[in-house]
Amino acid sequence: MAKTAQTKKQKVSWVHPWTSKQFMYLGIGIAVIIVGFLLLATGVGSGWDNPLAVNVAPVVLVIGYCVVVPWAIMSGSKKSDQQ
Repeated sequence: MAKTAQTKKQKVSWVHPWTSKQFMYLGIGIAVIIVGFLLLATGVGSGWDNPLAVNVAPVVLVIGYCVVVPWAIMSGSKKSDQQ
């Protein structure tokens, strides 16, 4: 008969990679995006020349999508994974 190897079962603990700070930044980013779409909707009924819908809303949406949400994703903890 072959020897059976005894292996120790190690308890693996899983920690969520996002911090509460990152979730707060993500919530701010989603709020900025919602405000951008609400500003964009102001030009639906009042005509195409509404300055909020034409000028401000796209800038707010770009800030939300391209600045705040990536900042939330990349602003993680500085801990190294050398375990």
